[in-house]
Amino acid sequence: QVQLVESGGGLVQAGGSLRLSCAASGRTSSTNAMAWFRQAPGKEREFVAGIRWSAGVIYSPAYTDSVKGRFTISRDNAKNTVYLQMNSLKPEDTAVYYCATKRSLIATMKAMDYDYWGQGTQVTVSS
Repeated sequence: QVQLVESGGGLVQAGGSLRLSCAASGRTSSTNAMAWFRQAPGKEREFVAGIRWSAGVIYSPAYTDSVKGRFTISRDNAKNTVYLQMNSLKPEDTAVYYCATKRSLIATMKAMDYDYWGQGTQVTVSS
């Protein structure tokens, strides 16, 4: 089992920045990928950014088109923590943000492919 705890959400004005953190514990050695998803009210959960690693190598991260150039995902191996730096935030970024991890190294943006999930953290961007 792997446990994930997100933090860093909050209320910010449009154009501002937030940094989300996702700390993993438990059998983290069994996982090879972590991603951030978000879900706005009345909408499906969508992929935001993902990062994969294997044998000490971190692969190029992936982003959904709407956040490219504004969001950056990164990983601190020593802390088993993944971050999502969000800059130039827009009201349409408002959602509950979830981190997720999986054992497989295969690249995927599908929520169903991820094995473990955090509880989510609210991000609200005011106009």
